[in-house]
Amino acid sequence: MEIKNLKKVAKRILKAIKDKEKIIIYGDADLDGAASVIILKETLKNLGSREPVIYFPNRGKEGYGINETALSFLKKEAPALFITLDCGIGNFEEVVRAKKMGFEVIIIDHHVILEKLPEASIIVDPKQKGDKYPFKELATVGIVFRLSQIMLTPKSSESLKRGFLELVALATLADMMPQVGENKILTEEGLRSLDSTFRPGLKVFFEMNSLQPFSSVRQIAQKIISALNAPSASDHLNQTYLLLTTPSPEEAKNLATTLLEKAYQKQAKIREITEELEEKILKKIEEPIIFEGDSFLPLILTGPIASKICNLHQKPTFIFEKGQKESQGAVRMPKDLNGVQALIKCKEFLKTYGGHPRAAGFKLENKNLEKFKDCLIEYFSKL
Repeated sequence: MEIKNLKKVAKRILKAIKDKEKIIIYGDADLDGAASVIILKETLKNLGSREPVIYFPNRGKEGYGINETALSFLKKEAPALFITLDCGIGNFEEVVRAKKMGFEVIIIDHHVILEKLPEASIIVDPKQKGDKYPFKELATVGIVFRLSQIMLTPKSSESLKRGFLELVALATLADMMPQVGENKILTEEGLRSLDSTFRPGLKVFFEMNSLQPFSSVRQIAQKIISALNAPSASDHLNQTYLLLTTPSPEEAKNLATTLLEKAYQKQAKIREITEELEEKILKKIEEPIIFEGDSFLPLILTGPIASKICNLHQKPTFIFEKGQKESQGAVRMPKDLNGVQALIKCKEFLKTYGGHPRAAGFKLENKNLEKFKDCLIEYFSKL
């Protein structure tokens, strides 16, 4: 049994390659998105495709998913086959706009389906209605790996497959997908070949003195993940993507060193902001949720900050960056609570929302912040 529409997407992409159509690969900026983009791009290259256009949104400036800034930049590429990876399932208005611009949109995602689907040409998401694929917890990178195997067979070499599985393992762990079933198999297989990788951007971590104290490949993998999850955007690419695709050992060393330093600085900043927020949280300890935001909170840190606070207090946690007119942030939930259902319940106050039951995101106008908070308190008070 195959994931719904996966063979349909494979057939459409193969047609695009044959007809020399322009292809845009639009990936989320995290490691799952970056790894998915790399696997699809390298698959296309092995099949003789023309060079695809790669775009990663800048989380700090553009937010999550397909957005107006990105579409304005990409409109010069129309017409094209527009493939989103690890995002898009909640971009209803943006998909309509992309279609009007001349793009044929394909969405490959793994986030929770909201109350409807975007008007894309083809949607692949194991969580969508009618998908009978038994395992629903793949990261997007796992789905794209399955897609690559359909498209490459029997042309794929064992070396290429191992190279893809290394990315699958790292991205699946980074996205904190449950290590059961198919995820466990893919992760273990990918980690087995990690220390003999052909990618300079991964090989460099095994050569760095700072990682020598770690005794196992899994420990080194976690250190690699911390570095790869601390990127910044540059010309619509991110440093994680650049590191994992560079053929140069020297460039890989420079990028890895930069990312490890950024990871250290990121963790220090998270600790600093968390301590600052704790003072506010303790004054409202009787409230059933944690709802905190400010202009000094960087959007890209709202997720990890929300995770730390949620783990500490075991309460539904909403942390957001407050802009001049709009706010955007992250949701984290204790075990057995569903953040996406809470967002759906309060959707009248939101512009965009979506994600996983325990890790989601939202965007809204500042005038609706208090109404949104009241709605959430009412929702969780009844549970």
